[in-house]
Amino acid sequence: MPSFMHDDVEIAFLDEGEGEPIVLVHGFASNRVVNWVNPGWLSTLTRAGRRVIALDNRGHGESTKLYDPAAYHSAIMADDVRALLDHLGLARADVMGYSMGARNTAFLALAHPGRVRSAILGGLGMGLIHGSGLPETIAQALEAPALADVTDPRGRVFRSFAEQTRSDLRALAACIRGSRQTLGPAEVGRIAVPVLVAVGSADEIAGSAEQLAALIPGAEALVMPGRDHMLSVGDRGFKAKAVEFLGQRP
Repeated sequence: MPSFMHDDVEIAFLDEGEGEPIVLVHGFASNRVVNWVNPGWLSTLTRAGRRVIALDNRGHGESTKLYDPAAYHSAIMADDVRALLDHLGLARADVMGYSMGARNTAFLALAHPGRVRSAILGGLGMGLIHGSGLPETIAQALEAPALADVTDPRGRVFRSFAEQTRSDLRALAACIRGSRQTLGPAEVGRIAVPVLVAVGSADEIAGSAEQLAALIPGAEALVMPGRDHMLSVGDRGFKAKAVEFLGQRP
């Protein structure tokens, strides 16, 4: 799998298909395969005539593991995506992120609007403004000696998922503590690229898609009926809407 160096951090990525490029930014404790290949996003987008680029965020997958929370600031992780565009010689691309990846995408769109053709924020609504990322209890769950020692229900879900993806638990705990940044309503209102916000109706983590979209000029909202934070990733309606949304770009 190809990779490149950014500020002494090795970032692994996949690059498949032909056509207009879209960069996919996965969520916390996931990786490019679990978030995008297994749920069918790679095949959906390549069939739609897109060049698909998906990175492993720092601390995840095959990218460098870091243990200082300061290394996971949302602006720093967003800049990894900007550096990937530079590495590939791409002036701009559509960018889709899920959950933490959506937060990074929003930071990227605000900091470098000229590099982002459009943005899809999946699994993140008003949590971008009012939510400071995942709670400390999940970091503690990741640091517990074993899954059996975790009593917090949400902590058990994330610890189990992290073990399934064979993640570095200590790196993930540092990531939780370092990526708690939010954007204010005024900052969100300055995002000047087309945006689709997609959240499941049963998602208790993301916050309202409609309320966030109302703050971003021209943004659209998609609510996936009955989908929670985990199940929204592979929703067929989400894929169909994303392809339609991307097709609106000239």
